[in-house]
Amino acid sequence: MSLGDDYGDGQTRTRMPERSGVPPRGGRGTGGGRPSRGLVTGVGVIVLLIAAIAFANRDGDDTPAAAKPSAAPTAPTGERPVASGFAHDEQGAQSAAANYAVALGSAEMFDKTRRDAILEAIIAPSRLSGFRTTLDQAYGPDFYQAVGLQKDGSAPAGFTFVSRTTPIGTKVTDHSGDKATVEVWCSGLLGLAGEGSTTPVTNSWFTITIQLEYVDEDWKIVDHDQKDGPAPVPGDDKASSAGEIAKAVGEYGGFTYAR
Repeated sequence: MSLGDDYGDGQTRTRMPERSGVPPRGGRGTGGGRPSRGLVTGVGVIVLLIAAIAFANRDGDDTPAAAKPSAAPTAPTGERPVASGFAHDEQGAQSAAANYAVALGSAEMFDKTRRDAILEAIIAPSRLSGFRTTLDQAYGPDFYQAVGLQKDGSAPAGFTFVSRTTPIGTKVTDHSGDKATVEVWCSGLLGLAGEGSTTPVTNSWFTITIQLEYVDEDWKIVDHDQKDGPAPVPGDDKASSAGEIAKAVGEYGGFTYAR
């Protein structure tokens, strides 16, 4: 499966209201009418994972250099990076969970066609229908507007929607045969980058718990949950301007492979 050559250009992670089948995400909220970080992250987690898998499994890329986005997604070195077909052991389960945590937060989740492709790639067949129904209900005009997007899910003119998740570490809390539960400690960026943004890009820390099942020779998601933290003490870094953040997002491609 392939999600297309344009994957990774502004990966998004968002979270919807907590409900069964929806990946939760934590983080602090912001003032005004902006939804909590947790609300926006849940949806995003699912998006990111699948896109990463699809991108990494492509056999080469013949797209002319001039046609590629300036911020190309980054995959592991090697001719065929491993982003699916994870080993049937604890290490394979951790790799799958880390990569799924990255992919579930992408902007592709805001497009029905791409979202369906993502879910089909990473969700266990027995749970696919439920995930799809829940996310179809969650992704709508009200939700898009709550995170600063247009009713159709696009970013307002002059702005870039940023949603990226970076795994910091993984921990297996349960593993037995074809089932495993893995916690992924993550840091994430979320918001609209651009001058005058009322929902600027902010950082959050959260832990995603992913329940996996080994199906069709690969680990697939059965369920997931999320909680805030652990969050380190904030440093003394001076916040960059909206223009600097937008420039960085355009120049630095997101990762499509985590572990």
